[in-house]
Amino acid sequence: MNSPSDNRSDRVKELTQKLEEGVKGIFKSDRYRAYLSAMSKLHNYSFGNVLLILMQCPEASMVAGYTTWKRAFGRSVKKGEHGIQIIAPIQSSRLTRRPRLDPDTGEPVLGPEGKAETEPVFVSYQSFHPAYVFDVSQTEGRELPSLGVSELQGEAANFERLYSALESLSPVPIQFREPQVSKGCYSHRERCIYINRGMSQVQTLKTLIHETAHAKLHALPVENGKVKTAPVKDRRSREVEAESIAYVVCQHFGIDTSDYSFGYITSWSSGKELEELKSSLDCISKTARELISGIEQQLPELAKSPVVKEPEKCVSR
Repeated sequence: MNSPSDNRSDRVKELTQKLEEGVKGIFKSDRYRAYLSAMSKLHNYSFGNVLLILMQCPEASMVAGYTTWKRAFGRSVKKGEHGIQIIAPIQSSRLTRRPRLDPDTGEPVLGPEGKAETEPVFVSYQSFHPAYVFDVSQTEGRELPSLGVSELQGEAANFERLYSALESLSPVPIQFREPQVSKGCYSHRERCIYINRGMSQVQTLKTLIHETAHAKLHALPVENGKVKTAPVKDRRSREVEAESIAYVVCQHFGIDTSDYSFGYITSWSSGKELEELKSSLDCISKTARELISGIEQQLPELAKSPVVKEPEKCVSR
């Protein structure tokens, strides 16, 4: 008879396999657009859990655990609704013994019989278990606070404040330049972002987010005014990551980027190894989350919804 821990391990393995199959197939143009749109609404979740949520509930917009819906929002899960499975971390520790070290010399302390003395210590480790969340559409009860951002058009409401927030989050200075073929660029040598003058407000914000992503993820070391090393990732990979981050952040704040093209994603992803694809998705997820959270901290009235984070780590001994 399987123990509860064995069953839990099997379910985590099954979810992980489902996740990896999803990663391999997600880079088809239409599916990738849907995935990034989901990420824009569920930015507090890891890239893997966003994908698991999307695979089980494509229309998900705000998710939380059963208890969180009840205690934090005054809402109950509707009868008959099935939970959305995600993978949650468990922080555990166990008691073990280790050699006692002399604080001055760092050498093992020997006892009267010449044997090394030991001392008890808790060792922490992380494991994972299946957890269940429910989308707001699966709940009923108290009305949620209204969304803080309306749909933005070509001229972006709150443009100056959004621009100011992004400027403070950029790791390098931002300068406007006379229009060039590219809408903007990040200069490794000058450690500066350049944005074309005269663009629409929406295009300016989107380009700024794109170049800020480059500055955060792809900056190269400079010595004596010269770039020292070559990029680790190829140019297309860097562009996919930066443009995907721009799409997620813009979508989150209601900025219309419907003209965005995903056509090159499929050809970019073909031939990539699974770990490489997962690494790029992780970069996109973490950087988009960082930018969204940074903007909402400065402009809390623009928050799309009450913050619902991933299930907190459970601690056991």
